[in-house]
Formats: sequence, C-alpha cells, structure tokens
Amino acid sequence: MKMQLAEIAQALNTTCEGDAETVITSVAFDSRKIKEGALFVPIKGERDGHDFVASAIAAGASATLWEKGHANKPEGIAVLEVADTLKAMQDLAHYYLQKVNPTVVGITGSNGKTTTKDMVAAVLAKRFNVYKTQANFNNEIGVPMTILEMKPITEILVLEMGMDRAGQLHELSKLARPDVAVITMIGEAHIEFLGSRAGIADAKMEITDFLQEDGELIYNGDEPLLVERAEKLAQDKATFGFADQDTIHALAMRSTMHHTYFTVNDTDREFTIPMIGRHNVSNAMAAILVGRHFGESDEEIAAGLAGFVPTANRMEWEKGDCGEDIMSDIYNSNPTAVKAVTASFGKVDVAEGGRRIAVLADMLELGSRSSELHRDLADSLDPDKINVLYLYGPEMKNLYEALTDKYPSQSLHYYPEDEMGHLIDDLRSDIRSNDIVLLKGSHGMHLEKVLDRLK
Repeated sequence: MKMQLAEIAQALNTTCEGDAETVITSVAFDSRKIKEGALFVPIKGERDGHDFVASAIAAGASATLWEKGHANKPEGIAVLEVADTLKAMQDLAHYYLQKVNPTVVGITGSNGKTTTKDMVAAVLAKRFNVYKTQANFNNEIGVPMTILEMKPITEILVLEMGMDRAGQLHELSKLARPDVAVITMIGEAHIEFLGSRAGIADAKMEITDFLQEDGELIYNGDEPLLVERAEKLAQDKATFGFADQDTIHALAMRSTMHHTYFTVNDTDREFTIPMIGRHNVSNAMAAILVGRHFGESDEEIAAGLAGFVPTANRMEWEKGDCGEDIMSDIYNSNPTAVKAVTASFGKVDVAEGGRRIAVLADMLELGSRSSELHRDLADSLDPDKINVLYLYGPEMKNLYEALTDKYPSQSLHYYPEDEMGHLIDDLRSDIRSNDIVLLKGSHGMHLEKVLDRLK
C-alpha cells in the first residue's frame, strides 16, 4: 500500500498530528516487524501495544495510531488519535479494499482452510494477479493485515477466515464482502466454545452473511449440516465431495508417497496434488470449482494444483537424521483431522522391514467432551497400518488406555506433558532409516520441538 497520512486520517474520520503529506508504505502491529515508512498500530492484547511505540519509532515508523485518552502520547512521530486502534485498522483495511477493488474469495472450515487457500491461490495465479493470506493470518487482526499488505495491482484476494466463536465470521465477512465463499468442512474444532457440530455449522455459515448478491457459495456437499443451511441461501451454489449428487465428485484416486492423482465426474483430465489424503482431494475439488468460477480451463487448474506449495507443517515431508521420512502435520489438530491424516499415512508404502510410527499429541479446545473424543480415536487406529504409537499429553492418556487391548505393549507408548525429553530420547533410539514417522498434534503441544530433534 502507499497512502498519505491525510488520506488515512480522512478514511478514519480523524486528524493527523504531524506532517499529513507523509507517505505510509506499510502497516504493522508488531514493533519488531516495523519497516521504514510504516504506520504502527498499537493493539491492546495480553500486552498493550502502546508500550512499544518507542521501539516502533526506533525501527523507522513514520506514524502511529493512538487510542484517545491513552497516556504518554508520543512526540517526534505523526499521531492519528482514534477511539479503538484495532477497529481503526479494520476500517482502514475496508477502505483500502474498496480502493484496490479486487474480487474476494473467502475460505473457512474446521479443517483444510489453509491448504485450500494455498490451492485456490495457485490455481487463480495461472491467469490473475493474486494475493493470499500469509501463513494462517485469519482472524480479526490477520484478515485486515492481509488486506493492507496486498499490492494495488491485485485482481483477486484470497482470504483465509478462521473463527473460534459465534459472530467472528460475521464480522470478517462484513469487512471482506466476499464474491466467492468456500466452506471446506465441518468438524469438531472449537466445539468447546460452540457446543455442537450444528453450532459450528451455524458459525461457519456466517461467512455468507455479506456474500455479494451475485456471489457463489462453494461448499462440502457431503455434510448434511451445510446442505441444510445452504438451501436457504439465494446466491449461486456449487458442491464438492465424494457423493454422486455433488456438483463435482472424485472418482478414481491413487497415491504415491508425495502425490495424489484423481479424476472427477465431469472431465477426463487427471489432476495431481503434491500431498496425500482423501481430505486433500476434497480441498483440491474446492479449488477446481473456484477456478472454474473465474473461467479458468481445467488445464490451467491442473497446472496450478500440481505446482502449489503448502504452508509449512501441513502434511509436509521432512527428512530425519537417521534417514527416516517424517510427515509433519503439527499446526492444529482435532478428531476429524487426526482420523484423516492417520488414514492417509496408514496407506503410505514403507520399505521392507520399515514401520509406520505415529506421534500423536493432545487435541486442544474440545471442551467437556475432550476425554471422550480422544478415547474415540481408538476405533480409527489399526496396528497393521499404524505399527507403533507414541502418545503425548494429558488427554492422550485416554486414547492410550483405550488401545491397551488393541496394540502390543512394545508398540504403544505414553508420555505426560512434562516428559517431552523422554519421548524424544525414546523416539531417537527407536527409529530406523527405513521407518516413516507421522507427527500430529495441536500447535499448543509444541511438536515442532520433536521435529527439530529428529531432524
């Protein structure tokens, strides 16, 4: 972005204390990421961003937002006073979005939204100037930051939209006003806050609250909770999945260690994605529908899917220092995601004498049903497919107890949360070069430390 402070002040209905002709070239809320010419946005969170304005000035910030009435207003920098700094950043993002005026694709879902975002962006980039959410910047801070980071030449903006409570997607939809909305699936993520899968479905549908009148909803047609709610929507709709009634549905699928090949019902073309898993075929079908919405050919779509690069730690293959192959899927976790990734991992071929070893850590934010949902994973785990299990965290003890009659004792290991070092030592002494290893757990369980030690 590039805007004079006078324009920013007008957009925020405030005045500029300082040189209003100063040109702002970026926006940042983290003083450690300030660049020359930046507008600093001090946000009140666990720490008060106003306390870091001196650091922002030292790093080269040209201006700062400032909450009215907040003490110690800085000197030596242009200041724009606002009632609420986060709201002001969101308002500035909405203004900039209208100024650049790209077509907006909004993507949400309990699982798969980051991978789908990456796939959609790769597909659309074959024909358009595309900007997408970086990493998983998908909340009330991340979405406006993504908007403010896009270049003025952006034709299509692909926004990942996350939520952990009712009403959050309503506000993000109001900010972004999507032309296309995608819902990947409904799982159990954040059920602690939303009470039930029906509550999760209601919250996910909020992405359509400000869907453009001539927009389209693309969603998982195999989820009855979504089908029921989508029927009430006036805009165009298209579905993806594995059932005959879906607009597109997967037919033949085959996998190697690093790729999945599949066809869909309405074309002879085979599509390829550099990931494994039925759930990632589902994500890819969402991207196919988005590509077709924008008039792309199946040839362009196939090229985009074949070459897309997943965000780190989403079913990403790494190499361990024993020569083993490690699948890292450690950004988030919930029952649907664990069942999907273990099913896919259980089909990966191993070298002669090799084993499939899975390290599963706690799934967080499952509320009062957490113990039950961890225990219920036992039904989806087969010692003939996942040969050795390392379970980590207090909730995984429930799964360990449920598996003691299913797995031989030498193939089933449990570690409390304070024994990560013990877990790592046992893994390192157990793993052989012809094994393959899966790491899966919620980000808060820090399996990246296990990955670092194995590498």
